[in-house]
Amino acid sequence: MKVDFSQMPHGLIPAIIQDSETKNVLMLGYMNEEAYQKTLETQKVTFYSRSKKRLWTKGEESGNFLNLVSIKNDCDDDTFLIQAKPVGPTCHTGADTCWQETNNESYGFISDLENTIKIRRENADSEKSYVASLFEKGINKIAQKVGEEAVEVVIEAKDDNDDLFLSESADLLFHYLILLQAKGFQLNDVVNVLKGRQK
Repeated sequence: MKVDFSQMPHGLIPAIIQDSETKNVLMLGYMNEEAYQKTLETQKVTFYSRSKKRLWTKGEESGNFLNLVSIKNDCDDDTFLIQAKPVGPTCHTGADTCWQETNNESYGFISDLENTIKIRRENADSEKSYVASLFEKGINKIAQKVGEEAVEVVIEAKDDNDDLFLSESADLLFHYLILLQAKGFQLNDVVNVLKGRQK
């Protein structure tokens, strides 16, 4: 990685800090060459503080360090993307990020769908909502639906109709997300089990 700090205003390069697991942006800081070298040596993200006029390692007072995973330059070699594992909240306010967001892992549309299921369950009107009606019928009915959809996926997997196979797969995933919530879990809980099995 070749970065010419002398070509940057005040010798500083902006550094975007991203959680290496959740991929959420945690904060923005600035690095001079000394901060960059110290980050590589200590494996703890270190910045140049423009207000204090000195190096500071994130977490040096709070203990909420950012443990380095990787550093990449952008296409113009004038911005760093740093992936790190945060120890505790990143923001000095105590929030997970400097944008006051929770640093949870997100699965895009699937996470949105989980939230929709949660809302339908909490605002239960079983006459209008299929999801609410399933929760009203209880865990046995929800588990039965997952079983039925799983069988349909297996049947369609043996045929050549890709549209039906994908449609039944979507039904299975949808009902499985409902079952997870009925048991008090979310997809992230299953992902954590899978992560724990990695060797």
